[in-house]
Amino acid sequence: MIDVEIQRMTYTKNFRSPSAEEWYIFLPNYKDPSTGGAAAKAIIQYNIFDNKEIFINTTIIFDDPALFNNKLNRLVYALSDEIVNRLVGYADTLLSVHAGENSYNAVYKQ
Repeated sequence: MIDVEIQRMTYTKNFRSPSAEEWYIFLPNYKDPSTGGAAAKAIIQYNIFDNKEIFINTTIIFDDPALFNNKLNRLVYALSDEIVNRLVGYADTLLSVHAGENSYNAVYKQ
């Protein structure tokens, strides 16, 4: 199940400002119940105030309530990890995932 979602995951970018981006994440088996569109969105904000402690702040919001079920926590974690790797790369990142019972925070540091 995890492999199918990751392999078939697609995304589109919507610029928000010079220091932030918004991405829409499309999954084959999950959708926003209101619109039938993207199952999640990722907001990436670049902290460019100081060149010693640069972190990219990333927020992932899952809109499909099916992904709030704690039985799918491994799927949400794997999707979030893949989203960070694809969209942010290996930069130092502060991650906040909003997915009901599967919500969590993480730090990616080189």
